[in-house]
Amino acid sequence: MKLLATVTAAAAFAVGGCAVPAAMSTPVSTPTTLSSDTVSATQTAASPSGVVYGWAWSDGQGHLRIVPKAESFVKQSSGFTGYQLKDVPGAEEVRLDYGAATFGRVTVECGLKETEGNVALDAKGLGRTACTPADLTDGLERGPVALRAEYRTGKATRINEILVSDWPDLRTATGTIQRVNDTTVLLSTGGKQVKLGYSFATAFYRTTAGCGDGWLTGRPVNADKDGLGKKQCSADDLTAALAKLHDPVRVKVDYTPGVDSLEQVWEVFGDA
Repeated sequence: MKLLATVTAAAAFAVGGCAVPAAMSTPVSTPTTLSSDTVSATQTAASPSGVVYGWAWSDGQGHLRIVPKAESFVKQSSGFTGYQLKDVPGAEEVRLDYGAATFGRVTVECGLKETEGNVALDAKGLGRTACTPADLTDGLERGPVALRAEYRTGKATRINEILVSDWPDLRTATGTIQRVNDTTVLLSTGGKQVKLGYSFATAFYRTTAGCGDGWLTGRPVNADKDGLGKKQCSADDLTAALAKLHDPVRVKVDYTPGVDSLEQVWEVFGDA
C-alpha cells in the first residue's frame, strides 16, 4: 500500500487508508488541547457501551474492527483541526456492527475519496457530512478509516470520520504471517504478534514463476540473491496464496504500526 508517511503543514486525514493533505476553509491558531470526551481505551474495550477512537478496518459485512487509541484534539496555526492518535498498552480490539449507525464524513460529499481541498467538520473536529453505512463500507473497502464511534452492546450508533495529524513511520520486519481472513493476517516477529489489515493497494512480491502459483511452488525463478520475491503481484494474489495454507509462512514485510496496515509482502525462498 503506497501511503504517505509524513504530513505537510496543511491538514491531513485518512480516507481509504491514505493520509491526504487537505486545505482548511477557516484557518485557526489556537494551541493543542485535549478532547473532553475521552474514554479509557481499556475501559472502552471491556464495556458494553462507550466511545472509541482509532483506525477502523472492515471485518465482515456491515462490521468493523478497531483498536482503541488515546486521542488528543488539536488545532494548529497551520490550519489543521483534527486528532493525534496514540497506542494504549493493553487495549483490546472492539468489533462493531455499523449497519444502523449514523455516519458523518469529513468530505463535503459522501462519494468523494479525498477532500479535494475542502472539509466538513463540526466544532469538535468530527466529520459532519451526513452519509450512510454504505458509504462507510465503500471507505473500508479502500483501507483503514480514522474515526470516532459511539456504541452500545456491540452496535455502533454514531460514527464520524476524523482528520489525523500524522501518519506513523513505516516499519520493516521479517517473520511469519498466517491468514485470519481475506483482508487480515497475523504477523509473528521478534517474539510478538501483530494483527495487520490489508487492501487492494498492498503489494505482494513472489519468488514463483506466476502470481497464482502456490506458496514457493516450483523453482524460485523470481527470487533475488537474498531469496526475496521480485515478481510484483496483487493483494488478491496474496489472499489466494494464503487461503491454500494451514501453517504460517516466512516473509519479509513493510507495515505501518498503530494503523496496523500491511503495505508490502515478500515471499521468501527457503521456507519449505
